[in-house]
Amino acid sequence: HNPPEAKPKRVAVDETAVKVNDEWSWLYSAIISETKLILDVELFGRHGTDPGAAFLHRLSEKHDLSDAVFLVDGYGYQTAISRLGLSGWLDYVERNLIEKWFHTLKMRVDRFHNSWVGSHGSVREW
Repeated sequence: HNPPEAKPKRVAVDETAVKVNDEWSWLYSAIISETKLILDVELFGRHGTDPGAAFLHRLSEKHDLSDAVFLVDGYGYQTAISRLGLSGWLDYVERNLIEKWFHTLKMRVDRFHNSWVGSHGSVREW
């Protein structure tokens, strides 16, 4: 068992729709608000409370989130945060950082392709 990689204070979390092999998927991402360091990304076939909770659970296994506050944009995340015993609230201002990150990611992808061609793993790696 490896020690946690990061111990962030404020984490912005969100998801965005992406096209992989002509099918829509949801790319979940978490970044540290202060440094904009990407903590993790994961791809799901759908979005909602259950994938959100699964993403946050995996994130909490990888990083020390005991002092982290999650900045989210919807009540599905608040339910997921509550399920996992984490701390978070709706914050539309600070979590705009992750929207900017998603915008940059999509812009870079659009320069080359209309969508990803390849495995879901290649999307995570990219």
